[in-house]
Amino acid sequence: MVINNSNNIIVQGIFYTILKIYTKTGDDGTTGLQGNSRVSKSNPRIIAYGTIDEANAVIGIALSYKLDADITILLNKIQNELFVVGADLSNPDMKDDKNRITENMIYNLEKDIDKYEKELPPLTNFILPGGIITASQIHHARTIIRRAETNIALLSEQEKINDNCIKYINRLSDLFFVLCRVLNKRNGQKDTLWKI
Repeated sequence: MVINNSNNIIVQGIFYTILKIYTKTGDDGTTGLQGNSRVSKSNPRIIAYGTIDEANAVIGIALSYKLDADITILLNKIQNELFVVGADLSNPDMKDDKNRITENMIYNLEKDIDKYEKELPPLTNFILPGGIITASQIHHARTIIRRAETNIALLSEQEKINDNCIKYINRLSDLFFVLCRVLNKRNGQKDTLWKI
């Protein structure tokens, strides 16, 4: 291993750039977007993809528990796709089509909703969030996704964004609702109905 400066190393003839955790560039309250423009950390774009990151972290908590393999695979896929949502929202250059949410991703969520709904009895009442711990965590993620949807809608009123982002997030919150019911049903936990 040869270190050729503070940010680069050469290992067995392969050049690597070391990514530092701290850059100090955000110490003035700004952050960088794709394309190297800088905006305030309170910018609606930052708030939108920051909320996506928050939801992704809660999904990570749910994944730390033992889940059925099919749901683990699905949640891992969604975590990766949420990174795409974040990348999409962090790129104001609408001519750049790299790392964008696609209609196919939305279609796949719809297929997942249809697939998992087949396991469930029809819903005739509103239900309260909760049940087993993993269902409760996914309910938590679902509510953060709803907040992200609001933040993305606000951003879209001010700037041009990929319309597929809001569609994807809308479908994802529906899928999470269904997954919560599936997790509870598979574990013998009945839905708690809203009573007034």
